[in-house]
Amino acid sequence: MATATTPALRAWTTLGLYTALEPNWAETFRCAPAAVFVPEGVGQCLLILELAKREGKTLRATGARHSPSDLWCTRGWMVRMDKIDKVLEIDTEKRTVTAQGGITLHALHKALHAEGLAMRNVGSISDQSLAGIIATATHGTGWDYGCMSADVLELTILLASGEFVTCSRTSRQDLFLASLCGLGAIGLIISAKVQLEPSFRLRESRQKLPFAAVVPELDSLAGRSEHTRVWWNPLSDTAMVMLANRTLDPAKPPKGSFFWGTFVGHWLVEFLLYVSLAVPSITPAIGRLAASLDPPSAVVTDDSYNIFNLDCLFRQYTTEWALPYENAAATLTELRAFLLAQQKDPRGLRAHFPIEVRFAKADDIWLSPGYGRQTCWIGIVMYKPYGYDVPWRKWFDAFEALMLSHGGRPHWAKLHPLTPQQLSAMYPKFGAFRLLLEDVDPTGVFRNEYVKRHVFGETVGNEPEAFSRIVAR
Repeated sequence: MATATTPALRAWTTLGLYTALEPNWAETFRCAPAAVFVPEGVGQCLLILELAKREGKTLRATGARHSPSDLWCTRGWMVRMDKIDKVLEIDTEKRTVTAQGGITLHALHKALHAEGLAMRNVGSISDQSLAGIIATATHGTGWDYGCMSADVLELTILLASGEFVTCSRTSRQDLFLASLCGLGAIGLIISAKVQLEPSFRLRESRQKLPFAAVVPELDSLAGRSEHTRVWWNPLSDTAMVMLANRTLDPAKPPKGSFFWGTFVGHWLVEFLLYVSLAVPSITPAIGRLAASLDPPSAVVTDDSYNIFNLDCLFRQYTTEWALPYENAAATLTELRAFLLAQQKDPRGLRAHFPIEVRFAKADDIWLSPGYGRQTCWIGIVMYKPYGYDVPWRKWFDAFEALMLSHGGRPHWAKLHPLTPQQLSAMYPKFGAFRLLLEDVDPTGVFRNEYVKRHVFGETVGNEPEAFSRIVAR
C-alpha cells in the first residue's frame, strides 16, 4: 500500500505546495504559512493531513479569508479549501442542500436559485465560504432566526485521526454542536447539509429617522418584520431602519445613480476619508454627507440574498458583539452619549459609519454568541481609504469595554482580547468544547495561534501582533 500511495502524494505535493504572504480581505492581517496546499479533492485533504502528522506540522483550513482577525492565520501549513466547492446534492422535496465546505455563498445562492430554493437567512455579505460561516456561527438578522449554523442539519468532518465523520443532532451530537462554531479547530469541514426554503423575494422598507427616536422603539422594531436591521450613522445621529418581509410582489430593486451612488457615495467619500487622516476635523461632515445620500424613505423588492447582502464600501477594521437583547437599549443609549461627548471634544474619537444593529434568536450551539439568549448584535467599522491605516484602536477599546459591561460576547471571526477565563465565564459549554478538542485532536494538529491563545491560554508566541503590526493595544 505504501508504494502505491507515495508516488501520488509526491506528485501532488510537488504541484500543490507553495509559499506566499497571505492577506485577509480587509488587509488588516497577513501571514506567511510554512506551506500552502490547495487540494482538488477530498482524498487530497486526507493526504495533506497524514503528511502534516508525519512532519509534525499544524494545519489551518481557510476559505475566503474574510475574517477581519487572525482567526485564519498560521505559521504552520495552510489548506485553502477553494476547490472543495461542489454542490453534492439538492433535495427539492425536503428542501435541503449538501455542499462542500469551500463553496462560497455567492456560488451557493446561484445554484439554489436555479432549483427554486434559498437559504433562510443570510448575513450582510456572501463572499465567505460555507465552512467559514459555520465555523464562526456567522449570522444575519431576524427576531425568529438563529445564526446561520442553526440551519445546518449534518456535517462531514475530517478529524485529526484521519477518520471522516458524519455528525448531526442524532449522531455524535456533542461533536456536531461543537463544530457548528468550531473555530476551525475540530477538523476540516468537508461538507454540510443545510435546511432551505423555497426561493423568496423580500420587500424591504427603509426609513431614515433620528437615532434618539429609534432606541425607545427598539422592542417594537426588532420584531416588526421578519428581518429587521438598523444602520446608525453616529456623525449625523440618524438611523436607517430597514424592515424586510417575504413577499410575492414583483422585483423592484433599488435604482442606482452613477453620480450619487458611485462618484459621490464611493469615490468622493473615500477621497474625503483619506483627507481626514490629515484633517480629522472634517470627519463629521463626511458622515453627514454620507447620510444625506440616503433618501428619507424607500421600498425595494428583490430576491432574498440581494436584499440581505449590502455593499461594504471600503476595506475596513470591524468588530461586532452580541448582547443579551434585554440590555440592547441601555447599551445603545450609553454608546450614543459617549460618541456625542467625543464629538464635542476637539481631540475626541471620530467614529465611522454605520454602526449596524441586528437581531437573532437564541440557539444551543456551544460557542455561538447567541447561545441560550435572544441577541442584539452591534457592529462598528473604521474604513481604510485606499488601504491606508486609520486610528481605530482607541475607539475599538472603548466599544469593547462597553460591550463587556453589558454582557456582550464577541463575534468569533473578529478581533477581540478575551482570555479563556473570560470566555469560560461567558459560555457554559466552553470547558466541554476544550475537552472535546483534546479528545478528537490530542496533538493539536488543527490548533493555530488564535485557538491556542483564546481557547488554551497559550499567549506567548501566539499574539495577534505576529500577523499585524497595528493591533497592539
